[in-house]
Amino acid sequence: MTLFLIPVLAVLAPLLSRGLGRWVRVPIVVFELVLGIVIGPAVLGWAGTSAFVDTLSEFGLAMLFFVAGNEIEFAAFRDRTGRNAVGGWLVSLVAGIAAGWILAPGEAAVIVGVALSSTALGTILPVLRDAGELRTPFGRSIGAIGAVGEFGPLIAISIFLGGRQPGPATLVLLAFGALAALSVWWAFQAPRGALHRVVNTTLHTSGQFAIRVVFLILAALVAVSIVLDLDMLLGAFTAGIVWRLVMRDAAEADREAVESKVEAVAFGFVVPVFFIYTGVTFDLASLLADPRLLLLLPVGLVALFVIRGLPSMLAAPAGAGARERISVALFGATGLPIIVAVTAIGVDHDIIGSPEAAVLVGVGMLSVLLFPLLATAVRARPAEQDAGGGEAAAGAE
Repeated sequence: MTLFLIPVLAVLAPLLSRGLGRWVRVPIVVFELVLGIVIGPAVLGWAGTSAFVDTLSEFGLAMLFFVAGNEIEFAAFRDRTGRNAVGGWLVSLVAGIAAGWILAPGEAAVIVGVALSSTALGTILPVLRDAGELRTPFGRSIGAIGAVGEFGPLIAISIFLGGRQPGPATLVLLAFGALAALSVWWAFQAPRGALHRVVNTTLHTSGQFAIRVVFLILAALVAVSIVLDLDMLLGAFTAGIVWRLVMRDAAEADREAVESKVEAVAFGFVVPVFFIYTGVTFDLASLLADPRLLLLLPVGLVALFVIRGLPSMLAAPAGAGARERISVALFGATGLPIIVAVTAIGVDHDIIGSPEAAVLVGVGMLSVLLFPLLATAVRARPAEQDAGGGEAAAGAE
């Protein structure tokens, strides 16, 4: 039943988003999460856990991080935007761990700190793309903030929550870094002319060479992460970076065609499975059983905005006004995939309980439900002001 209902909801979600779009723009992921909760055990009970769907959901999460890695603009990290994005994330991590230490000293504080310092780049990219902001100075700032907000927590998870002492964990991480560097070297050294010709000649055939190479790189680096006992999302994110480098000199039309196909697989198939299944498996019963936990949701949402959102404003575009900075903060504070991953690790290792995990995931879900919507509304301006502001920002950059 679950395997049937998830595709039904995946089709229904964009229709609902489009229908409400006449009055308010709501990200599709909002409907995917809410619909998943509705059909899950906590409400209607039509869908439940499934080993196969769980695996498919994990693959959707990996594809989400692959797409995020593939969208990184490396140029943004050579100027103040990249430096400030890194600095803002370090502030968020320290503040998050400090807040977690007040509530639960020890490894649980690291869980809270990593969760509250994350940004869901893969989740907000479609919002920026749909709004035409992806290549603007504003979009590049959000891209840098999101890249650091996904990659940084993955490094922290690998060092502090991998089941090893920080010293050995760092050595293992360095080993992965060496293998990732080897993959990047291959991306630079591969005979791109011949590779791109094969990509071009199979774009519209059953060969689909580019998509097959994407899955090979993704599978290889995820497998390396698992063998080294690191979080698989680190490999998925790195795979996206490697693929971007492989295709950097390809014809623009070929790059766009391949990206369209990858996005079709990701956002048309496996990523919706992840978000809907996250809603299905969300432990709403634990929250409803204890009113105090429900009260922690708005508190956690404010904490996420303060701890992750406000430091993100350091990387706002040069010359950005107050509205734009607030919008940057709201996008920066949007987090869910890393929160789902780190709380799962915490529950599996008995560092936190299921109710505490439900609170953190609930905060992440609320951030996805509310913050992109608010960020878009805050940034919205009359067309003539928006055009003038965009030109000014581009000139300042």
